[in-house]
Amino acid sequence: MTSLPFSPSSLVFSTESIVPGLAIAEQRVSDPQATVICIHGGLDRGASFGRISRRLENFDLIAYDRRGYQSSRDLQPLGLEMHIEDLTKIAQAQTGPVILFGHSYGGVIAQGVAIKHPDLIDLVVTYESPTPWVLHRELNRAPLTDDARYEVEYFFTRMVSRKIWDRLSEEERESRLLDGEGLLSDLTALRTNEAPFDITKLKTPSAYIHGDGIIGEYYIALCKELNRIVPSMKTIAIEKANHGAHLQNPDQLSDLITELWRQTCA
Repeated sequence: MTSLPFSPSSLVFSTESIVPGLAIAEQRVSDPQATVICIHGGLDRGASFGRISRRLENFDLIAYDRRGYQSSRDLQPLGLEMHIEDLTKIAQAQTGPVILFGHSYGGVIAQGVAIKHPDLIDLVVTYESPTPWVLHRELNRAPLTDDARYEVEYFFTRMVSRKIWDRLSEEERESRLLDGEGLLSDLTALRTNEAPFDITKLKTPSAYIHGDGIIGEYYIALCKELNRIVPSMKTIAIEKANHGAHLQNPDQLSDLITELWRQTCA
């Protein structure tokens, strides 16, 4: 059973999805500079980009629930290749320039599309996207289980907090738990430490943004390695930002997307 399609603020749910079964919402403006397509990370949803959409007033913007999550929960099969295929179809349906903004695992999907279809995407912006195949990071946790509901609770309490998990209503908690298969698919892809693509083949203008949260030092080291193997990629640190910057730092991120697009067009 899936949740009702989202319609956060300036984003309006589309009744005719480009990908059947995929819940897509959009913001359309007059004379847009480009279309920004937002791709969410693990245990998240398209509605989480509502704050950014309100600030990108000069851009068309699309956000969607990835397959396995929320209103797209029943869409199968899962896996990175299917996520790349979905995003490719959304990008191909746009007119004019396309900017991809991927948060966390969504950034991996965005990079995958740009590498596979270099002429389709004009700019790729990612925020704290996990790339263990570029720079390994030791994880202080047990191996993944096949218990999707357990993994949801563990992930949420680790990435957000136990206190907030306990404060969720029973309905909100169950909504997260039902996204377990989608989360487990994402985490399984990352735990292999095998590169899903050759990031050195990313020729599209790109930027990797990170905050200064608890693993800020790791992101600094990762950016140094990214600069070495993909010299054209811009790496940017923002202050007082943790992993949920699309929710807590929407002004900084929307300003960066706008400025990066200006630089791309210059």
